[in-house]
Amino acid sequence: MKIAVDAMGGDYAPAAIIAGAGLAARQLADQGTEIILVGIEDVVRAELERQSLRLPNISIHHAPEVVEMDESPRVALRQKANSSVTVSVDLVRDGLADAAISAGNSGAMMAAATMRLRCLPGVQRPAIAVAMPTPIGKRIVLDAGANVDCKPEHLADFALMGSVFAEHALEIERPRVGLLSIGTEDSKGNELTYAATELCRKMPVNFIGNVEGNQIYQGEVDVTVCDGFVGNVVLKVTEGVGQELMDDLKATLKSSLWTKLGALILKPALKRMGAKYDYAEYGGALLLGVNGVCIVAHGKSDARATAAAIMLGAKSARGRVLERMVESFQKLRPATETPSAT
Repeated sequence: MKIAVDAMGGDYAPAAIIAGAGLAARQLADQGTEIILVGIEDVVRAELERQSLRLPNISIHHAPEVVEMDESPRVALRQKANSSVTVSVDLVRDGLADAAISAGNSGAMMAAATMRLRCLPGVQRPAIAVAMPTPIGKRIVLDAGANVDCKPEHLADFALMGSVFAEHALEIERPRVGLLSIGTEDSKGNELTYAATELCRKMPVNFIGNVEGNQIYQGEVDVTVCDGFVGNVVLKVTEGVGQELMDDLKATLKSSLWTKLGALILKPALKRMGAKYDYAEYGGALLLGVNGVCIVAHGKSDARATAAAIMLGAKSARGRVLERMVESFQKLRPATETPSAT
């Protein structure tokens, strides 16, 4: 298995990305997995030397251009066809890699994946699936920002894609799928959720009906479906609340001698709690629905986050998520049936 990693993408690239690749390479060495660092060869090679990373399962693929974080994704793809993010996706398209990872310009990653790989047969729109913290482990929300405006049939597709991903990548047996709304009753919501609820009930998934936002974090649903506008707000609010909670807790524990002593006693438990809300533990978000495994990593990814994103990509490829998704949509829509226009 080969994983293409955009070595030039991210706020702390290339140092953090390459360090993360080293961590993942060591973990994946016994599985015969190779990590391909895609970027400006001289820069990547110099950083490997600086970090004394000389692992046999790390290689370099030259890409002379870099898409900056503030560039327009579509303009960058037209003007920088040989950028590290585009070349990473092209390696997947050409069968030279099994997954592509980028912590760089997320819009460019999504545009490259959609334009170069195209959607899977039967899939009308791709969706970003993000992991969320719950008492029973990671559960997913989709879409988290790929599609701001959605039709009911798009949400129904997300339900199927999310269910397949949760079952075969996260190993959740018969995942519970819910539609995010302002109440659990079918009568609550808007025109989009009314129509989507009816379509989701007809999908070959374990659909439990409408769910409210608090149920995501209580572990009452394994796959939460919503449009990209709502999903991205949920994601950003979750990140903000988690960070504020940890910052406030740290400040409180440092406020007096007694609280500092208490913090020493609670340190192991606090570390576990912190990990639950640490984006580095989650790695990245899988772009579901495109014809290749593509992971959109956090722009602030450090070495741990990068390694986690690579591990997610490897796990998704090993779990044959794409093949199972194609099979599910083929059963749902015969080859002669054409999906409605996007």
